Amino acid sequence: QLVESGGALVQPGGSLRLSCAASGFTLVTSDYYSIGWFREAPDKERERVSCIGSSGDYTAYADAVKGRFILSRDSAKNTVFLQMNSLKPEDTSLYTCAAFGDGKCETYLGIEGRGTLVTVSV
Repeated sequence: QLVESGGALVQPGGSLRLSCAASGFTLVTSDYYSIGWFREAPDKERERVSCIGSSGDYTAYADAVKGRFILSRDSAKNTVFLQMNSLKPEDTSLYTCAAFGDGKCETYLGIEGRGTLVTVSV
């Protein structure tokens, strides 16, 4: 199971840190998992915004968030974090995290959280 948290209403230019906590499996110490963050807004296609491999050595970001979003992990908490800086109104979406059975978010495992809502507005 994956549970997201940290979504909120924030002004443009602000920051948020989203969390993706795993239960039932060891997320950050396995060699065979990665976590992807996705977002979906009304009238927009779902897009993957980032991916972090279980070792933490591999990270990838969509062009739209590169340089503003930063992934990290906490092994002790079995949690992956998405630090979101310089937020823009177009970042407004429901953000979900999903588990993959490889190191680069390619083999979807069907394990995904219910999401946390990020709203960027004045």
